[in-house]
Order: sequence, then structure tokens, then C-alpha cells
Amino acid sequence: MQEPTTFEVIYQSFIAFIALFILARILGKRQIAQLTFFDYIVGLTIGNIAAAWSLDEIKNLHAVLSLAIWSLLSVVLALLQKKSYKARTLLDGRAVILMENGQILEKNLSRVHMSTEELLMLLRQKDVFKISDAEYAVFENNGKLSVLKKTELQPLTPKDVQLPVLSEHEPRILIIDGNVMEKSLQYLGYSREWLLGEVLKQGAKSTDDVFLAQVDSNGNLYVDLYYDSLKAPETKKRALLAASLKKLQADMELFALQTDNPDAKTSYGEMAKDLQNLMNRVLPYLRE
Repeated sequence: MQEPTTFEVIYQSFIAFIALFILARILGKRQIAQLTFFDYIVGLTIGNIAAAWSLDEIKNLHAVLSLAIWSLLSVVLALLQKKSYKARTLLDGRAVILMENGQILEKNLSRVHMSTEELLMLLRQKDVFKISDAEYAVFENNGKLSVLKKTELQPLTPKDVQLPVLSEHEPRILIIDGNVMEKSLQYLGYSREWLLGEVLKQGAKSTDDVFLAQVDSNGNLYVDLYYDSLKAPETKKRALLAASLKKLQADMELFALQTDNPDAKTSYGEMAKDLQNLMNRVLPYLRE
């Protein structure tokens, strides 16, 4: 059998691409899972080329050339998908509505070659065991089903009951292996006195006893001590009171810096000074 020419390899690669693209569109999204149509085609074809190459069914030059062509096609069409909505629609197709206003759209179900049993299975994967619970369902391009439950079945949120909530940020590590993360402490606006007071509440004598400490958005501090298997020592009340006073004074200073209200700023500042004066008088008596 005569070996194909280089031109024939290029020509056959393009023909194979078109044929596989049409076949993938006919098979539908169910055969593709999380891949796009083009990813599915490229993966299938490159795998076949690699298999034929490994079995010496094609020449090295032709195999490399064919793989290069398919890789180039992948890059070019990925750029087209990024730049053009029409290209994305052509290559990946569009999402298909399978349920609307609580009703199953049988024609659209047939379009994606999906049986009723398969629809029920996908609904169950979204924790919808009764069809009457679903208001809207969309079969996405990646082969997954997106489901909107009926309003009365959706979870209640703080917004629904007009409950004010604080915005959250990611938790931050404040102590690792007994070392205080000064930058994190300063970024969050906490003082060393506050940190010491919190770890004392957990049974530590100092920050050196802390293996790991992490604070959340609400100022709650998780503390893991080195002596996990031992009973935490009884917290010294005088030291804890001293740390609490320092924390309160630091909080007043922080509030004064954060508020834009002039009266509140003045009030917080005066309270911080009063607390500082109080600490100057009582701290000598709180030493253990």
C-alpha cells in the first residue's frame, strides 16, 4: 500500500476534523460530559493519531505533522471562541431549556437525545426528587443540568428577612509555631494585647504556647496549643483581666480611627484615654 503524501495528510486531517465535528454534534452533549464539542473532537483524534503512531501504522513525519495541525486548529478555534459569540455558538452549541414554569419541554428533551429517566436522574443529582419542585431546568453546554427550584422551596436568606449581616473576608493566620504574624495583625487592625488576651482565654501562658491561631471575620479566634493531649492549665484571672483591659483600650482606639462621625471619634478617643489612665493605676496590682 502506497504511503500518503504530505498534502494528503493535511487534507485528510481537515476532512477528519469536519467529519468528527458533525458526528459530535449529532451525538449531543450527553457524550461529552464536561468537555466542549471541539475539546472532545481534538482529544479523540489526537488519541487515535498517537495510538496509530505508536503501532507504526503511520510515518513519524506524517504523525508529527498531523498532530501539529490538530494542535494548531485547537489554538486557532480557542481564540475564535474567545473573540466571537457566533464561533462559540457554532462550536459549543447553546444551552437547552428542558423545564420551564414547572413543565417539561418534550421537544427540547428530544433535541438533546435525553430520556425521561435520564432527566429524573440529573434532577436527583441536584436534590430534586419531585418534578413539581423544579421551576426551571437548563441543560448546559458541558453536559450538566442547572436547576432553579420553586421560590417557596428555596433556602431562606438574611436578605429575605431583612437581617443585616457583616461582610466577610477570608480567615487569617495570626500565629504559626508560636510566631506572631505581625503583617496580618496590622492588616486586620488587631493589637498584640488583644491577641495575647485571646490566647490566654484558651489556656496559653503566652503566644509561644500556640501552635496555630486563626481569626475569622467576626473576630473569633481559633487557637491550637502545643499540649493538645494535656489538660489546659487554669487561666490566671489577673493576667486575663489585664489583657482584657488592654484589648478594650486598643478597640476604642481602633473604633476612633475607623469612624467618620466626629462626635463618635471624639467619644472613642476619650474612652481610650480614660482606659489608659485606669490601666496605669491598676496594672501593677494585676501582676501575678
